Amino acid sequence: MNRFITTLKNIFSIEELRTRILNTLLFITVFRLGTHIVLPGVDPDRLNLNPSGLLGLLDTFLGGAFSNASIFALGIMPYISASIAIQLLTLALPYFQKMQKEGESGRKKLNQITRILTIFVTAVQALTYLQTTIPAEALLIDRGFFTISSVFILTAGTIFCMWLGERITDKGIGNGISMLIMIGIVSRFPGSIAGEAMSRGTSGLLIFVLELVALYFVVMGAVLLTQAVRRIPIQYAKQVVGNKVVGGQRQYLPLKLNAAGVMPIIFAQALMFVPAFMAGLFAEKSDFAANIQSVFQTYTSWQYNLLFAFLIIVFTFFYTAISVNPNQIADDMKRSGGFIPGVKPGIQTSEYIGTVLDHITLPGAIMLAVVAILPAIANLLGMTSGFAQFFGGTSLLIMVGVVLDTLQQVESYLLMRRYEGLMKSGRVKGRTESVAA
Repeated sequence: MNRFITTLKNIFSIEELRTRILNTLLFITVFRLGTHIVLPGVDPDRLNLNPSGLLGLLDTFLGGAFSNASIFALGIMPYISASIAIQLLTLALPYFQKMQKEGESGRKKLNQITRILTIFVTAVQALTYLQTTIPAEALLIDRGFFTISSVFILTAGTIFCMWLGERITDKGIGNGISMLIMIGIVSRFPGSIAGEAMSRGTSGLLIFVLELVALYFVVMGAVLLTQAVRRIPIQYAKQVVGNKVVGGQRQYLPLKLNAAGVMPIIFAQALMFVPAFMAGLFAEKSDFAANIQSVFQTYTSWQYNLLFAFLIIVFTFFYTAISVNPNQIADDMKRSGGFIPGVKPGIQTSEYIGTVLDHITLPGAIMLAVVAILPAIANLLGMTSGFAQFFGGTSLLIMVGVVLDTLQQVESYLLMRRYEGLMKSGRVKGRTESVAA
């Protein structure tokens, strides 16, 4: 306890770090207030929105803003969609590839294109949200005028959330966009724990305690999945520069067990509505199609989770392949005078890195699939759906990743000022760490 108090004193004794933490808390407070401001013309008492499936996941990310029909109902998600689209275009189109290689100026151009695309994506999603989600009985004004005005309000709300995220990154602590998503998820956590405790009652107190213990071990497993790396040794040749001999050092190339992060779960979740939708087209004419629709509308069915896990494994390999380029890594190593001991530079180095990546991606994909279906297993074991969501899936991985990144930044400030780190032994490693000496 004394060490914890000392660490807090050290954190707030650094003026820049203290200012960044306070700025972050201020921006988060503004974001949370916005999630409770309902769109003009909507009666919140008549909404009764209970989104499920992909919409339920979206509502979790937004901290209830989606179901509240707030001015931040779409939150930062259109910006995420636009960023993914630009990232895929960077891999497919030479124009975007050239822009990416232009350094800081290219990055600014890509960010500007992403912002412009975000506006169009938000407008389309806002129109869909207003037409399909807001019931007519909840409106206090004409539907046409409400739709037009709300499209502008929702678009402005998303742009403001995007601005808040960028301000957190520049003036606060941690990655702003990820921080806003994590805050939306965490805001549901106290209510979920309270709901689970009430559902168990006094007679189920022991079961509730065991559930909390299980949640602790699940979180530790998610931390291991996020931080696990396979380190490939890299030897740098000695070079004579002037009167000095440089190089000759051994470093490591860390290949992450889960290089794809949460993207495979998001992609798979986005496709899981397709079987139920397709079966629903023939449900009235075929009992088999009706059964398929019923099965894939229930996220706790074994058929749903089997397909979900399969898609996650496939997308993990796909996203790892497009995000980690062994050829580029081998070329960069060759230019800097580095080589893997026992492996020739060039093509053989690229093939060796690709082989290692394939070997670690399979267990990483399986572990990611297990984490993704844990909420369904927890729900089948009798937990409430709100509490079960924190036992795995995208929510847990995002929370773990953002917390690790934020703690890593805090620790870097402490170490720069010659204070002790956050841990007695070892160092906090975030998702963005790429080289380990």
